[in-house]
Amino acid sequence: MRIARFSHQEQLRYGILDGDELVVLAGDPMFAGYETTGERVPVADVALLAPVIPRSKVVCVGKNYRDHAAEMGGEAPAAPLLFLKPNTAVIGPDDMIVRPPQSERTDFEGELAVVIGRVTKNVSVEDALDHVFGYTIANDVTARDLQHADGQWARAKGFDTFCPLGPVIETEFDLDGGARIVTRVNGEERQNGPISDMVHSVPDIIAYASAAFTLLPGDVILTGTPAGIGPFEAADVVEVEISGLGVLRNTARDA
Repeated sequence: MRIARFSHQEQLRYGILDGDELVVLAGDPMFAGYETTGERVPVADVALLAPVIPRSKVVCVGKNYRDHAAEMGGEAPAAPLLFLKPNTAVIGPDDMIVRPPQSERTDFEGELAVVIGRVTKNVSVEDALDHVFGYTIANDVTARDLQHADGQWARAKGFDTFCPLGPVIETEFDLDGGARIVTRVNGEERQNGPISDMVHSVPDIIAYASAAFTLLPGDVILTGTPAGIGPFEAADVVEVEISGLGVLRNTARDA
């Protein structure tokens, strides 16, 4: 089931994607279930928004693909390397990524994102997927020069607009179905890697993160990026595609 969060006639609503239409839901399905209003709205008539705004945090995993760790000049960590983005970094499909004046290099990182559906603390690896509401696409935008200069990643990863999410949440995504992450800039392919190449699996990441801090419904986990990261400039169109989840598209501009 594909869940969209959208704006229509100046109202924020939720719906189930059914072909070219949205079956309108009575409320946020994460909390209110899947009761419908009986309305159908053409997708062409709405503005898709970020499918979720995290209640408290975006948890990210660094260097979770060996080829990406190698291109960054190191090896993949033995345990998940966690960092956080603020929820103020989240934007949705077709929203503008703003390149900050403090940085001379802003990079894309296409990633699979996990949306948490239940309060999660000290969950086991075996039970971790029971706490997932669904999956979406993310772009872990990074001010690469600031990442190197600061020595830690909060500022470089946390600027406003640095966490595009969307276009929808897929509640039945198959982690073992051979999905690939493909990132394009102005139509030119830059990244192409299978999610099966993750060093630490989605259940491992959820269990590891929940041992450190409580995950709340609506929190998002970004699971790492394959090799091929690189910069983009103002007016560039960045697309991240994951088979089974769709395409997340954003255009960049300078602040």
